[in-house]
Amino acid sequence: MAVLNVNDSEFKDTLNTNEKVVVKYYADWCGNCKLFAPKYKRVSNEDENTGIVFLEVDAEKFPEARKAGKVDNLPYLAVFKNGEFLDGSASSKEDYLRSLMAKL
Repeated sequence: MAVLNVNDSEFKDTLNTNEKVVVKYYADWCGNCKLFAPKYKRVSNEDENTGIVFLEVDAEKFPEARKAGKVDNLPYLAVFKNGEFLDGSASSKEDYLRSLMAKL
């Protein structure tokens, strides 16, 4: 599945209409965010992840989405199930992304 880059309104709508959502928060100036982007996209395209929606949110432009994920540093990964925040942390590690996804 493609990674969707969303604003505050789209973020809220996506959480309300999808059971499993993974979010990568980033900023344009964040080097680690840019380095992690290809890994995040690759994981989103894996066959076993077809039931999960993958989002990217610019943490500087969209404060409501940032608050929902409890973002404290970038890049930040978070998972939501049935619209509720489950867990998240600042990380650019694929292993951490997979451990978060296992909670879904």
